[in-house]
Amino acid sequence: MNTIRRTLAATLVLGLAAPAAMAELNDRSPNARDQSPAFPGQTRAPEIHQDIPIARSTLIRGLDSPWGMALLPDGGLLITERSGGMRLFRDGKLSDPIKGLPAVDARGQGGLLDVAVAPDFSRTRQVWFSFSEPRGEGRNSTSVGTGKLSADGKALEGVRVIFRQEPAWASTLHFGSRLIFDQQGQLFVTTGERSLPEPRKLAQDPRTHLGKVLRINPASGGPAPGNPPAQGDTRPEIWSLGHRNLQAAALDAQGRLWTVEHGPRGGDELNRPQPGRNYGWPIITYGQDYSGAPIGQGITQREGMEQPVYYWDPVIAPSGMVFYQGTMFPELRGDALIGGLQAQAVVRLRITGDRVSGEQRLVEGIGRVRDIEVAPDGAILILTDGGALIRLARG
Repeated sequence: MNTIRRTLAATLVLGLAAPAAMAELNDRSPNARDQSPAFPGQTRAPEIHQDIPIARSTLIRGLDSPWGMALLPDGGLLITERSGGMRLFRDGKLSDPIKGLPAVDARGQGGLLDVAVAPDFSRTRQVWFSFSEPRGEGRNSTSVGTGKLSADGKALEGVRVIFRQEPAWASTLHFGSRLIFDQQGQLFVTTGERSLPEPRKLAQDPRTHLGKVLRINPASGGPAPGNPPAQGDTRPEIWSLGHRNLQAAALDAQGRLWTVEHGPRGGDELNRPQPGRNYGWPIITYGQDYSGAPIGQGITQREGMEQPVYYWDPVIAPSGMVFYQGTMFPELRGDALIGGLQAQAVVRLRITGDRVSGEQRLVEGIGRVRDIEVAPDGAILILTDGGALIRLARG
């Protein structure tokens, strides 16, 4: 099996086919067979063969399409449900929906999405959340709101919307969106490009927020200090552009942002977004349209556009990400753990020198993994689209 894996990796780098190996890996055959990686190891990194004993236990069942979660200093969790509910899970008990949240447009992929708390939550009790906000005439946007969690945990108080993606669009697809605080206390917001052919092109338009990594001031919603200088009518909140649908993001141990975005059919991307850089969508991409037709000119490289650190073909359909820094699984320390919707797995990446040096499906057959968090004791917590919160501990 190791020989087959090595042969497959080598032939993919050369852009050739490997029928015997593909037969062995029949459930992971690529979609875009005529595309070649830009450098060795950009896709299908060597498989990590490491048996880690993992015990699963289900902490909650029956959540309504959970999407995001945020760990509180006391070990509790805030959990969002796409239908518009946010709940507090603490000491083995799940609260009723927290009051005070705004209306959401829960059609399609929309609804109440991510949730985040700042490091000073114990003092401020301030919570941030992203959601698809109704904007009239069937239009909506990825918006960010904030409010203070009441002392009894039953309501968000003083809720206000601090950021609205412009332009709003009549689409129920590709909202993004992850919320990540950086080490300076500023807030990264990832967005989608709304999927449809017309707004898709706006991922390249710096006058819009579609298909971007944004960095905002969490108090005002305006551009964060230290953002790339805005030129002309460029949106000053933009950190990077040319993204498709960013549903995974995390800081590594050095405090650097990494993202994973949904590609088309083939071509999910891992990036380390740099300020002011262009990541290519929809002009370049590894992957093809769902019909099998090429995206645009079907090219994967262009001068002035960044290559992904890594891509998957076939896709894993990424959602949720964390860099493991816990103590329960020392062999995972520093590795990226990414939720896989299509993969129905926790996908582990070992990153060496900013390149992916190994990949493992750490836990498979667990359902569509929507978000990942690490508990204070080092256990891995995952949310699934099926409505479960699952704890992965050492077996």
